[in-house]
Amino acid sequence: MNWQGKTVGYALSGSHCTFAEVMPQIQRFIDAGAKVVPIVTSTIMTTDTRFGKSEDWQQQLKTITGNEIISTIVQAEPLGPSKQLDVLVIAPCTGNTTSKLANAMTDSAVLMAAKAQMRNGRPVVLAISTNDGLGLNAANIAKLLVAKNIYFVPFGQDNPQQKPNSLVARMDLVMEACEAALGGEQLQPMVIERFNYGS
Repeated sequence: MNWQGKTVGYALSGSHCTFAEVMPQIQRFIDAGAKVVPIVTSTIMTTDTRFGKSEDWQQQLKTITGNEIISTIVQAEPLGPSKQLDVLVIAPCTGNTTSKLANAMTDSAVLMAAKAQMRNGRPVVLAISTNDGLGLNAANIAKLLVAKNIYFVPFGQDNPQQKPNSLVARMDLVMEACEAALGGEQLQPMVIERFNYGS
């Protein structure tokens, strides 16, 4: 697919353990010629974790994309009327964000961007990363599976022995899932084996 002239909204919610996986995926879009607009939840702007400091992740996003970060609802709201995003990907998409999206709650820049994108009838691609994907959040994932213009990055259980309810997307398939979504298709197979049972 030719990404020249395409604008990708790349949204990150607070699954800090996957940030190192998703940064190279943002770079892939840039290398392919796309413009990338970074969008984040408040935890990324304020929270240091064992996976890295907030200011370091922010700087990395700005450096890779060459754009300022959208981090508030007010900043994200114009994405609807401007219709500037060809595709919006939320990667990682936490259980909290999944739940709120499935239940029409808008309390972050990421969720406002998703609402704006759905208003325009354009694709939203979710790369889930949640410890309760096969628990309480299973109902929310199911609601989104049948929602119009919502697509998923292929996902599977990442640690079924120690965390049997946990589901995580294959972050290295973000671009491929977005390409399929722009064509109105779900990248298949959607439910994959992510865990190596021999290890």
